[in-house]
Amino acid sequence: MKSELKPGLSRTQTYETTAQMRASQLSADVFSTPAMIGLMEGTCVRLTAPYLDEGENTVGMHVNVHHLAPTKIGQSVTVTAEILEVEGNKIRYAVSAINDAGVKIGEGKHRRAVVRIKNFAVK
Repeated sequence: MKSELKPGLSRTQTYETTAQMRASQLSADVFSTPAMIGLMEGTCVRLTAPYLDEGENTVGMHVNVHHLAPTKIGQSVTVTAEILEVEGNKIRYAVSAINDAGVKIGEGKHRRAVVRIKNFAVK
């Protein structure tokens, strides 16, 4: 992991919600909580990737997210991830999501660990 990986770095990315991101248990076409969390995690991964050394990647450790408001499928969602802390190989992020109507739909914290891919295996 490169020394430039530090608190204050952030990334904002906009995604289009699709039918695959729908809350399947509802009859309404609304964006699901798991899909929102997935976009938040993906934004954290993309933020961190340029600061990793060859053979490193990150894995999720913890998610604490509140889904605050509904979003219709087809709307865009803008996710922001900011690094709050880097401690050893562990990274803590603040994450938030806003829909294209300007409504904050989610916020929370996420933690990831930097791992050596060749040493990382499911046991």
